[in-house]
Amino acid sequence: MIKVVIIGSGNVAQHLIAAFQNPHKPGTEIELVQVYSRQIKSVSHLIDLGKITDNFNTLVEADMYIISVSDDAIAEVSSNLTFKNRLVVHTSGSVSLHALDENNRRGVFYPLQTFTKNKAVDFNIIPICLESENGIDYHLIDKVAKSISRTVYAINSEQRKALHVVAVFVNNFTNHLYQIGQEICQEHHVPFEILRPLIAETVQKIMVLSPQDAQTGPAKRNDTSTIEAHEAFLSNENHLTIYKTLTQSIQENGKKL
Repeated sequence: MIKVVIIGSGNVAQHLIAAFQNPHKPGTEIELVQVYSRQIKSVSHLIDLGKITDNFNTLVEADMYIISVSDDAIAEVSSNLTFKNRLVVHTSGSVSLHALDENNRRGVFYPLQTFTKNKAVDFNIIPICLESENGIDYHLIDKVAKSISRTVYAINSEQRKALHVVAVFVNNFTNHLYQIGQEICQEHHVPFEILRPLIAETVQKIMVLSPQDAQTGPAKRNDTSTIEAHEAFLSNENHLTIYKTLTQSIQENGKKL
């Protein structure tokens, strides 16, 4: 039986707690033996109270400790661990493996997904990016990852940093553009819901086409009259700046092809 401890109680930690209690491979011998949280109540609905602690000194012995806290807190939390030479991993996409205290064996267990509290996700389809300092530890991390996901990758710190930047572009920035669209809809009394089929089709296309082949619109066509009309329509300076920047980027990309 591989024993796992989760340290943290934020969005990622809570989804991991749920995932380990409903594994992708039910027969896999992985046991979540304890959760550390400064606020016990924040995870008491996810796991038995007897398995929760708010004291580093009472952490039980385990095969792997998953630190799932904010990026800025990873180094401090790992340095507060009272044991040595155990396998400790973090779940960050942008923090190096070497941010973890060197008194323990170090690794990374990064689920590449956007997590929102109280919104369930299917961990089975979430890619988990792994890194370790040696092959023996990697084998253990890999086994734990495959107990909750069927998609696991060996990704080093530099590759993971690139993935995290890309994720901001394709997820966070895209969602911000949805927000701008919603604001414009509200300003002109148009229901945002009317755009949902368009959004869904855009996502579906990217599953079967390259982004280059899926690109459409006035910037792609160099439709100057439409672009100028759109720019004249936008009264919000921030929206106009974003529109111009993205239009220019699409056009410049087209010139490279």
